[in-house]
Amino acid sequence: MTRRTKARRVAVAALSLTVVAIPSTAYAGGGKNGSGNQVGNVNAGSGNGKISVETKVVPKPTGKRSGGGEGDDGTLTSSDSSWTPPACWYEPAFSPKELEATVKGLRTPSGIPLFGGLIDGVRGFVADAYDARYKDGKYKDYNLDQEGKGMFWAAVVNPNRKDDPAANSCDEPPFWVPSGTTPSDPKALNPRLLAEYAYDELELPSSNVTLAPAGTSTVNLPTWVWSTNASFTQKSVTASLPGSGLSATTTAEPVSVHIDPGTTDAQLFPASGNCTIDQGRVGEPFAAGKANQDPPCGVKYLRPGSYTLKATVTWRVTWKSTDGQGDKLPDGIYTGKPQNVTVQEIQSVNR
Repeated sequence: MTRRTKARRVAVAALSLTVVAIPSTAYAGGGKNGSGNQVGNVNAGSGNGKISVETKVVPKPTGKRSGGGEGDDGTLTSSDSSWTPPACWYEPAFSPKELEATVKGLRTPSGIPLFGGLIDGVRGFVADAYDARYKDGKYKDYNLDQEGKGMFWAAVVNPNRKDDPAANSCDEPPFWVPSGTTPSDPKALNPRLLAEYAYDELELPSSNVTLAPAGTSTVNLPTWVWSTNASFTQKSVTASLPGSGLSATTTAEPVSVHIDPGTTDAQLFPASGNCTIDQGRVGEPFAAGKANQDPPCGVKYLRPGSYTLKATVTWRVTWKSTDGQGDKLPDGIYTGKPQNVTVQEIQSVNR
């Protein structure tokens, strides 16, 4: 292996380690059917010796907030254990001038006492690695002659999944994409990726339910379960890139509430434990005279003891983008706060 080849490999490795992503999403050239508008990221910085990229995609809920109890709102977990929203992706980040200016910023003395020389040395090494690739290597003079004709795309990390090991899987250094084209890499931003990111931003209402009797139940007598606050209604989030004309809206529709009584010594109503949601409401409120009736949604404990009841809502999820694409995403589930239930024996008096 030649010395030049070794140096080039070291430079590329350095770029992979130093291009750090921070928040959300973006789209260059307006997509395959887009307008060709260039939407870049001028918030990139190099103050810590690394080039960091902030995204421009804005996730916005549609309609009112869920309005659940304080601290009760939550986010979806995919019912498909093999799928999660993306941990990282590639998006347009720099024009040629922006990338060149950002690299030049690495050569500015840090001014930090004591360790400033060491830090400046590291920053200089990173700048040399970028110059080796973008000025004198694969690219020439940072593609300055292509200003306005494309963007450098870079890796970013889903801000909700920064601790996910998969966040490190987008390890390509910034690469050039001409206007009006979209990279073939499946991790390059596209309408579906926008929708999947919006999935991660859905804010759902508490799935807590009302129990009757509350707190203490009796063996072999039904505990009624219901919710009448109409909070289980459709929720949507639209992820869009301002100025690009591209957005995707992800919509979650509540389907059912599953009751987990916390023990196998219980009879569920219905037998599946899946209570349907009708117009945002679950079950039927308990009323005097119904103590011996089977509830439409509830549980009958068969042994005394202390149990933890959980209510899990299943949400059906779909998406649609401004370019006409759309499809289903995996159903999502959200479990509310556990509720403690004490079950007692019926006390009888012998005379």
